[in-house]
Amino acid sequence: MKSFLPVQLLLIMLLLLNLPSCGGSSAGDEELADKVGQMLMIGFRGLVVDENSPIVRDIQNGLVGGVVLFDYDVALESPARNVQSPDQLRKLVADLQAAGPDTLLVAVDQEGGRVARLKEKYGFPPTVSQQWLGTADDPELTYEYASKTAVTLKDMGINLNLAPVVDVNVNPDNPVIGRLERSFSSDPEKVAVHAAEVIKAHRDKNILTALKHFPGHGSSTDDSHHGFTDVTNTWQELELEPYELLFDSPGMDMVMTAHVFNARLDPQWPATLSPAVLTGMLREDLGYEGVIISDDMQMGAIHDEYGLETALEQTIKAGADIIIFGNNLVYDQDIAWKARDIILDLVRAGQISRERIDESYERIMQLKSTLQ
Repeated sequence: MKSFLPVQLLLIMLLLLNLPSCGGSSAGDEELADKVGQMLMIGFRGLVVDENSPIVRDIQNGLVGGVVLFDYDVALESPARNVQSPDQLRKLVADLQAAGPDTLLVAVDQEGGRVARLKEKYGFPPTVSQQWLGTADDPELTYEYASKTAVTLKDMGINLNLAPVVDVNVNPDNPVIGRLERSFSSDPEKVAVHAAEVIKAHRDKNILTALKHFPGHGSSTDDSHHGFTDVTNTWQELELEPYELLFDSPGMDMVMTAHVFNARLDPQWPATLSPAVLTGMLREDLGYEGVIISDDMQMGAIHDEYGLETALEQTIKAGADIIIFGNNLVYDQDIAWKARDIILDLVRAGQISRERIDESYERIMQLKSTLQ
């Protein structure tokens, strides 16, 4: 016993030295985890949720600060996802909000026309495309239609519309913008005028909006949902003009990134992962100080080209504040846990600074405070 005790005591002392203290370290780690959770927006399966639903557990555990709703499950090729009827959706959103202590961002792509998750067939009001509104070219009419959309979202409890699209219709044959009639116009000034009406209509109902897709997806010949999308030879500087014009007016809640690669802007990374584009162009050159939200990180242009850790590290370094995993093109029930833990490990390893997380957290919480 006498010869064993010193060794035993030494082991105990070594263990104690590696344990976090009761105050600073563990409390700091918990606070950091909560801040990272606010940066994640996750899609989920289910027309209803309860305490056993994975998304509810994620909300309760502080893993997510927002959710995104879809009417169609792409991975399952099934129309049963999150939207069935107004009554069903209203209860779903209320149950999601009740799951956590803080305001949850509940987002949807309700642009109108072919990109509308709340469709007429489910009992929601009919919508028109942004191209239809741009062709009519009546700002009052655009406000009227956008106001109807905002009223619908408000009634459902949805507080973020991932719209308007401010991509300039440079390429009418663009498979993901032009062909789907998602752009107001090939004229950037007209795009800005109508986008401003959409923003105003939503703000009047206290619904947040997101300009998309920065720095411009309107010239692409490929769909970034399906894979690498290079706009090096097609992108034009006029695609920045709607942002320049709109940043001079109030109510810019969010800007959504594009997963497009442009070697003239960054020879290594697509926009969502590019410090040169998100911090250099958007924040420093254009002076944007609000929330930057990524497009869905499970789209082919990111998911098929980069590992999860690389994508997360790079988009945060680039300047993204909210990171979307739609969980629709591919489905991973544990994506919130995985993403949160990867980000925490990156911070602990010094690859991402705590100050960078704090910046995003402060922007997100300031924006959420406007919803109170």
